[in-house]
Amino acid sequence: MQTTNHNKYPFFDLLEVVAEPDLNFRKIKSLHPVKAGNFVPEFKLSNDYSRWQQFYNGAETHGAISQRNLLSKPLVISFFSRHWGQQGLAQLKQLNALQHEVKASGGNLLIITDGQAEELEKWAWEQSLTLNFYHDANNEIAKQFRVYSDDYPVWDRFSGIDENAPLLATYIIEPSKQVIYSHIDWDFLGTFSAEDIISAVYESALISNSRRSA
Repeated sequence: MQTTNHNKYPFFDLLEVVAEPDLNFRKIKSLHPVKAGNFVPEFKLSNDYSRWQQFYNGAETHGAISQRNLLSKPLVISFFSRHWGQQGLAQLKQLNALQHEVKASGGNLLIITDGQAEELEKWAWEQSLTLNFYHDANNEIAKQFRVYSDDYPVWDRFSGIDENAPLLATYIIEPSKQVIYSHIDWDFLGTFSAEDIISAVYESALISNSRRSA
């Protein structure tokens, strides 16, 4: 009895295989945020009125902000983006509760955000926020503090966020542009220590005032 072998898969010559070109993978660069002890000499704020937004007890106001006064004292800077959702809102609420103590200790507080958004106005009203915001066009300031990079989008590290945004970071800088406090919320384990913020602002203001009076 003659049998016939039928191959399920056809034979092919290895010479017929065409190698695909190597894929070019984008090399991810890690962020290395500014930390305490560093200087941020290029830190500047624009006089463009459209970049500033103020809220008082949830209502938007339009009073003038004196940059000279803002930058002549220890300045608490916190980076915010609506893309962080509830984590970002939690940070705003803590800053809102802290701002009066910051001013009483001789400092100022400013929120740097990556753009105007309806969510911000909604949250400000619902939470009765009294805060000053500066809209950082093209994330210029965030790049100076190295908390934002086009080469290191935050969605590569954090789940649940699908847009690139500055890290949830809080700093205190002196009028000399030296950073005296830094906090990055890498793991959502909690935001900054209010006690540490107030202590750093008070000590910096005390030293600055003593230098002026010397």
